[in-house]
Amino acid sequence: MPTQLLFTRFLNHHFAAQVDGLLQALRIHPAHPQAPITNEFAMELLIFTALLLYFVVVRFTLSVETPSVIQHFAEVTQEFVGSQSESIIGHGYERFTSYLTALLLFILLGNLMGLVPGLVSPTANVVVPLGFALVTFVYYHYHGLRANGFSYFKQFLGPVWWLYPLMLPIEIISHCARVLSLTVRLYANMFAGEQVTMVFLMLTKFLVPVVFMGLHVFVGVVQAYIFMLLTMVYVGAAVAHDH
Repeated sequence: MPTQLLFTRFLNHHFAAQVDGLLQALRIHPAHPQAPITNEFAMELLIFTALLLYFVVVRFTLSVETPSVIQHFAEVTQEFVGSQSESIIGHGYERFTSYLTALLLFILLGNLMGLVPGLVSPTANVVVPLGFALVTFVYYHYHGLRANGFSYFKQFLGPVWWLYPLMLPIEIISHCARVLSLTVRLYANMFAGEQVTMVFLMLTKFLVPVVFMGLHVFVGVVQAYIFMLLTMVYVGAAVAHDH
């Protein structure tokens, strides 16, 4: 059985039976029925809970006269994501700001969790970045169809009819490759960063690990931003009306 973090052990102790029952109903057989909840899922659940509390606190403590620190942070985040969305997506960008903000914060927290003793970065496991990529894939195609109807599929066919047989498979492969690209970029960077940090923590005691932990923070922030930025590009291309 794999090593369990304290929070993961707590979840498995209280909810393993229920999770096993759900997986069995879906005809999924966990490798470890006594511990079906993985560390990565536990960390995602922790992030989800933290963000849910954060959004609730922001919503119910809004104040024009005496804004709190949390409200200032929320406003700065909203303005940053909004300005980026407006420049890339253009008209109607407001519809996508909430998803992009949640995506940015979720990935950012997931990237940096590994720096906290007793926690791990869920994004260092390939399944988690793949989940983000698949959700984004479905999200921008849904909004492309919503904005353009069935004419959205014209972008898969090329400018002239005699190119349709050639362009269709190329475009399908191109869009599927986006899922692979988003997954591998985030996973590879976070996995490598976490491994390097762990190695130097074991080899040295103070100065060198601090340097690599700072580098890990930098990489985590950059990768969260890149993922959000590419999502904006895909959404902007999908909802454009010049297909």
